[in-house]
Amino acid sequence: SEAMELPEDVMLGAVVFGHDEMQAVINLINELADEVAFAPWDWKAPEKDPVAVEKLAQLAQADLNEAYKVRQKQDRSQKIDAIRDRVLGELVTEDMDTVRVNQIKGIFQDLEAKIVRSQILEGEPRIDGRDTRTVRPITIRTGVLPRAHGSVLFTRGETQALVVATLGTGRDEQTIDALQGEYKDRFLLHYNFPPYATGECGRVGTPKRREIGHGRLAKRALIAALPSAEEFGYTMRVVSEITESNGSSSMASVCGGCLALMDAGTPMKAHVAGIAMGLIKDGNRFAVLTDILGDEDHLGDMDFKVAGTDRGITALQMDIKILGITKEIMQVALSQAREGRMHILGIMQEAVPHARQEMSAYAPRIITIKINPE
Repeated sequence: SEAMELPEDVMLGAVVFGHDEMQAVINLINELADEVAFAPWDWKAPEKDPVAVEKLAQLAQADLNEAYKVRQKQDRSQKIDAIRDRVLGELVTEDMDTVRVNQIKGIFQDLEAKIVRSQILEGEPRIDGRDTRTVRPITIRTGVLPRAHGSVLFTRGETQALVVATLGTGRDEQTIDALQGEYKDRFLLHYNFPPYATGECGRVGTPKRREIGHGRLAKRALIAALPSAEEFGYTMRVVSEITESNGSSSMASVCGGCLALMDAGTPMKAHVAGIAMGLIKDGNRFAVLTDILGDEDHLGDMDFKVAGTDRGITALQMDIKILGITKEIMQVALSQAREGRMHILGIMQEAVPHARQEMSAYAPRIITIKINPE
């Protein structure tokens, strides 16, 4: 979703209002299903082999507990991979079918999730040693590319984005052929996530669904703070290259995109920052996590991205793996997200207090001349 700096309570009220209004449509869908739908399948999820669960816990739990105390992602991943290979080597035989092998792999992943989730719910430190409300260390470098109009290297923990802003004229506006008709867009944001960002080799080609979606989210977050065409007549393009990733690279793109535009001389209305919130829920117990890691996204129940200024929210996106969340959980998440966002905004404002007064020597110049009609 996209908003023009809405306060948290107003945004929460809008979500709750939308949920309440949906119930009438949901009831109609259920009534239609009762009349015309086929009888539901009598399907039950296959039960896990209790012997395999116990055996795998004996082989791996103690080692996994130690592995998840390693704070660095790469070192931790190597230890976990070694434990997984050892366990599979002991439990998997050559004549075992693929289904059985996948079941054992699934039990191993369930054990990982159980360890991480139980530690957090019991109040123990998270994977990297933080508590539930702490944001990872942030460093900001501006002007890292001398020929670019504006550039920023934004690093938060083990997530880093090299963000570049380029200014153009009206001829550089993107023509959008939409369903409602053709229009021009003066703000472009492209997000790139190369395989090496997670230490992998892979093909680099056209952007896929994830890259397009992350770029769109970052763009929505920044639109509310952009100057009007009358105030700033340039076309603006932001490109975010993710150089390393351990969670929430789209929110790093929001922070870096705002700073790169300011480094290029764009008079932004306010600084914009983004943060990703996570959730661990077990029955009535839950913990909301500030600035989640990749493993906490993978093993947790929610990835809730919140972006905005010091005045309010400009963009939201939520992915959940459970049936739903309550108003109470969302209220806690929004409140905690604001706390984290204000912390990040403070660091951003210290690094770049305001837009550069002088644009890059390599940026185009637009001069407006008013002619006396007489």
